[in-house]
Amino acid sequence: MDGTNPLGDFLRARREMTSPGEVGIVSSGRRRTPGLRREEVAQLSGVSTDYYTRLEQGREQHPSDQVLDAIARTLGLDAEETAHLHLLTRTSRDPVRGGHRETVRPSLLRLMDGWLHTPALIIDRRMDMLAGNRLGRALFAKAFEEEEPNLVRFVFLSPAARSFYPQWGQVAQSSLGALRAAAGDMLNDPRLIDLVGELSLKSPEFRRLWARHDVRGKTHEAKVFHHHDVGELTLTYDSLTVDGATGQQLIVYQAEANSRSAQALALLGTVAAELPTSAPVRR
Repeated sequence: MDGTNPLGDFLRARREMTSPGEVGIVSSGRRRTPGLRREEVAQLSGVSTDYYTRLEQGREQHPSDQVLDAIARTLGLDAEETAHLHLLTRTSRDPVRGGHRETVRPSLLRLMDGWLHTPALIIDRRMDMLAGNRLGRALFAKAFEEEEPNLVRFVFLSPAARSFYPQWGQVAQSSLGALRAAAGDMLNDPRLIDLVGELSLKSPEFRRLWARHDVRGKTHEAKVFHHHDVGELTLTYDSLTVDGATGQQLIVYQAEANSRSAQALALLGTVAAELPTSAPVRR
C-alpha cells in the first residue's frame, strides 16, 4: 500500500512539504530537495543525520517518544499528526490474516431507526459504509448503490460524486485524511490494501493526495451536498465512536433549524419513508 516502511514514508512526505522558511532556515540558491533536507531535520531535532536517515529508511524502528516529539515539532505536526507518528512506530509489520468485515449491533440499528429527521451512517476504519438509517441511505443513495459501499471509493471513483459534493476537492482531501487517521495501525489489513491499490490504479487524484500522508480525523464539520432529488443542502456532521465496536464511527448529520437545508432535508424524508428500516449492508 505504501511499501513496508510506513514510518519512513510519513516522515519523508512531511519533510518534503516543510519549507526551510517555516523553520527559520534562510535558503540561498537552488535546492535539489523539495522541503527540508534530512540533515536539517536531524539538526533541528537534536539527533544525528545518520540516526534520522536510518529512521526514514526503516533501519531504525524503535525511536523514543522524546525523539518523535522533537521531530514532530521540527516538521510542524499538529496533535493529531503527532499521535499518528507515534502510532506508526507501534504498527506491526506482520500481515493481517483475512481482514474481516465489521458487523453492527442490532440495538444500534434500532436506535438509528428512531431518528426520523436525522441522517445517520455507521462506517468502519476503512470507510466502509456498514449501515444507514432511512434518511442516511436516502441522502447517500448513489453511494449505497454500490455492492460494497465505501465513502472513499465513492468520492474518487463514482461519476456522481463530483456533483453530489460541490466542494469536491475539499471532501477528497478530508476523506483521505480521515482514512489515514483511522487506519494508521492496520496498514497491513488485506481489505485496506486492496482498497488503496484499486484507487491508486484508477484515480490520479487519489494517488497524488495519498502520497501527501495527510492525517485528519472525522469529528465535526459543515459539508455541502447537492442531492439529485432535493437540491443543495448544508449539513453539519458529528462523528461519534461506537463503544465496544473497535473502529466503528456513528456519523450524524443535522441541518440548521428553519433553514433552506432543513426544508430540503424534510423533503428528502418523504423519499426516505419508502425505504426499509436500518439494516447492515449485505456484502
